[in-house]
Amino acid sequence: MTIGAMRDEWYPVGLRSKVDANGQQTLLMGEPIRLHESEGGEIVVETADGRRLPVVIGHGHVWTSLGQPDKPLFAIPEADQPGRRLVEVGVVRVRCSPLRAVENFLDIAHFPFVHTDILGAEPHTEVERYEVEIREHEDEVWATKVKFYQPQAAKSAAGGITTDYMYRVPAPTCSVLYKTCPARPGEWDVITLFVQPLTEELCDVWPWMALYDDVTPMTDLIHFQQMIFLQDRSILENQIPRRLPLDPGMEIPTRADLTSVAYRRWLKRHNYTYGAQLVAQ
Repeated sequence: MTIGAMRDEWYPVGLRSKVDANGQQTLLMGEPIRLHESEGGEIVVETADGRRLPVVIGHGHVWTSLGQPDKPLFAIPEADQPGRRLVEVGVVRVRCSPLRAVENFLDIAHFPFVHTDILGAEPHTEVERYEVEIREHEDEVWATKVKFYQPQAAKSAAGGITTDYMYRVPAPTCSVLYKTCPARPGEWDVITLFVQPLTEELCDVWPWMALYDDVTPMTDLIHFQQMIFLQDRSILENQIPRRLPLDPGMEIPTRADLTSVAYRRWLKRHNYTYGAQLVAQ
């Protein structure tokens, strides 16, 4: 097995607020690693043989890499806006490819069937036309002008609304969702999915949010987002093949799958193949 280009990416391996001197053991691409806080307050991440890995703290998480990333961790400028609540949702372990987890987050069409009466409902199942592009300068996948009717777009929402969405893929195992903010029209709520590849078919998913919501208790915000993702987990763990197919002929896309198609094309372009299936079996 070769990790290839994926080795030089940044990956989340824990919540900054949870790391202490006692340390935590975890996996990254099949390799055991340990993270802990030094006496001076520095976060240290090491492999089992004592090799220190690069570390960056961002978006509430500790990020590291088995290689040497040639670019900084992607920014989320909206999270620095005054008045936003930064929500650490925690972690959910999922028996699926890390790339499958990201692709599922990008899928709009499943809302009425998996998140019934919350993020979608019948008969509002049609995905309207939207735009997708690979932005060459940023080297990111973006989907814009996405609209979908949702009975409860957020924990703070009082009723059904047509929600505006934008999706951004700034890294192979990360996605950022911008959606209509019920509490503050004209602004975007930010919901992210940071995925830690434990192996090619097992991952830890770290959702994180930057919201305008002064009313909902933090515990309710966390539970709402955990409920949404746990509904996705059963779907993800039953997908066949487990790894994300990158050959266009292996799965037949529909108009609603434009973001997925662009994401797979972008992964293939950069040789991001950890957790991918390249040929039909």
